[in-house]
Amino acid sequence: MRLRLDLSYDGTSFSGWATQPELRTVQGELQHALATVLRLPQVPVTCAGRTDTGVHARGQVVHLDVEEQRLAAATGRSTDPPVDSLVRRVNRLLPPDIRVRAGREAPSGFDARFSATWRRYVYRIADAPPTADPLLRGHVLWWPRPLDDAAMNESAPALLGEHDFAAFCRHREGATTIRELLELRWQRSPLGILEATVRADAFCHHMVRSLMGCLLAVGEGRRTPDWPAQVLTAGERDSAVLVVPAHGLTLEEVAYPSEGDVAARAGQTRVVRTRG
Repeated sequence: MRLRLDLSYDGTSFSGWATQPELRTVQGELQHALATVLRLPQVPVTCAGRTDTGVHARGQVVHLDVEEQRLAAATGRSTDPPVDSLVRRVNRLLPPDIRVRAGREAPSGFDARFSATWRRYVYRIADAPPTADPLLRGHVLWWPRPLDDAAMNESAPALLGEHDFAAFCRHREGATTIRELLELRWQRSPLGILEATVRADAFCHHMVRSLMGCLLAVGEGRRTPDWPAQVLTAGERDSAVLVVPAHGLTLEEVAYPSEGDVAARAGQTRVVRTRG
């Protein structure tokens, strides 16, 4: 059977999501805990979106496959449903900077990565001394100068839609950089923290952090609001675009279609997109 797990983590002390030899990663910690509870040599998991070193997640989703008998055996004497028991036992083994928030049997054809319809990230910035709370320093970027969120919001619409975001992504051999950006907006939280909501069907490596760096140049007044669109159209990395630090970024939510459509969505997503 296939299980879906929803988890959150503080990315501060992790070398990103993906397992790496001799490095502490979110995937490595989770797989080790699952293998211990299920008494298996290894339990591979697939996530909705790999996060970079230092990036946090409140709404990460993973799937794993396990035999029903193995899951039942891991329940022991518990009277709870087997998946609930698994979640509880895994959380006992996980370090405090990772938590499985929920677990359930996934519908037929579900894939945490390919069935997703969109991912939503939020990047948080404190651009004034009263908003630079030391208690939030691991999740909010401190910026030394005031930012004009109205100017950055003026830039955003030109970036929406399906485009080749090569100008904002780290190139990977054989991978497409065509993505559909569904939402990009800035607003102030009640505490005065500047929050950028970025939602797309998928993201390529460094895409969100590069978009943020490009818009910050507009917010500071160093570039005009039409500059991000010019960078996008150029289609290649611009050295003037800052890749902002990772710790201000959090994966907040991943959305999926109805249970009957997850398999079809996974098939559509696996098709590599090309221009046009």
